[in-house]
Amino acid sequence: MPARPAIRQVLLKVHSRCNLSCTYCYIYTFADQTWLTQPRCMSRETIDLAAKRIAEHALLHELAEVQVIVHGGEPLLAGVAVLDYLATTIRMQAPQSTRVAFGLQTNGLLLNEEFLALFRKHGFRVGVSLDGGRADNDRHRRFADGRGSFDGVAAALETLRKEPSVYSGILATIDLRNDPVQTYRELAGFAPPRIDFLLPHGNWETPPPGRSPGGQDTPYGDWLIAAFDEYYTTPTAARPSVRIFDSILSLLMGGPSGSESLGLEPVDLLTVETDGSIEQGDVLKTVGVGQAATGMHLTTHSFDDALEHPGLRARLGGLANLGPQCRQCPLVKVCGGGHYAHRFSPDNGFSNPSVYCPDLTVLIGHVRARVLRDLQPCQP
Repeated sequence: MPARPAIRQVLLKVHSRCNLSCTYCYIYTFADQTWLTQPRCMSRETIDLAAKRIAEHALLHELAEVQVIVHGGEPLLAGVAVLDYLATTIRMQAPQSTRVAFGLQTNGLLLNEEFLALFRKHGFRVGVSLDGGRADNDRHRRFADGRGSFDGVAAALETLRKEPSVYSGILATIDLRNDPVQTYRELAGFAPPRIDFLLPHGNWETPPPGRSPGGQDTPYGDWLIAAFDEYYTTPTAARPSVRIFDSILSLLMGGPSGSESLGLEPVDLLTVETDGSIEQGDVLKTVGVGQAATGMHLTTHSFDDALEHPGLRARLGGLANLGPQCRQCPLVKVCGGGHYAHRFSPDNGFSNPSVYCPDLTVLIGHVRARVLRDLQPCQP
């Protein structure tokens, strides 16, 4: 019997501003500019409400674990005191039978010993955003005055290397101008437990850089294949996990995905903005104004109320909520239609394949062929 739908990941936007001005940021550079109306920092009253809603949902659904992902903007701008209050309050409110796992995604520029002590105290796992070496990273990840961020982020990563209980990995957005093998090696040089390569956000109306809607070229698939081959030939003990590759390998073997961008597992995440508004995955802000909104708020709605929202229901629906082309595709159990936000078109809403469909097809095919070749019996 399938598990009852529940929210198991809560993304808390503790600060709505950032100390970088990245050229591709999905919060600040797309059509949805609602961040301008949000409070800069989540108040203690809103944190109290979030803790209450998390606790009541965990109790009702008898959840063994809830993941709380602290996000921004740049979440470290909220300061140590706010993050300490947040973690303490949520853990105190949670049922004793529910483990609360805290994660945080940061650009790392404000990381210091005070934050590290906080992360150790509450068991935070911390990921850092970096796109590659200095030139590759600083093309996009810059301060508002144009200065690059690489040196500061690299220093934060070197600090995190000494904190294995805290360090969760590196998030990197793909730029086709960056050499994939060099990028993989640059990131792996910081010894992250995991690398998460992200496809730039876009859809059929607003395509990502270098991706022609309807075209059968595969620039991102080719980039990822080159990175995969470098990853795959690296001795296991010496390589980090790479989420997209590990997810494909797991799914090809009949296992779970571990990524909301692949596979048919329900996406059990919702977002709480700094003002207490309940939203869907915030990447939907790349689709259009209000696409992430639910019209719900912590003061008036529970997480179970949010589960009734059509957008959240669609992301919990697996195969049945994909478009006809995806449902008939032999790769659907692995691809899963790609990231929900990447399927959007003005004509069909989200009932489309991913705008990256050709790229995902060639990547999955390459990984499968590579694994099958290795599984062939030895010749006598």
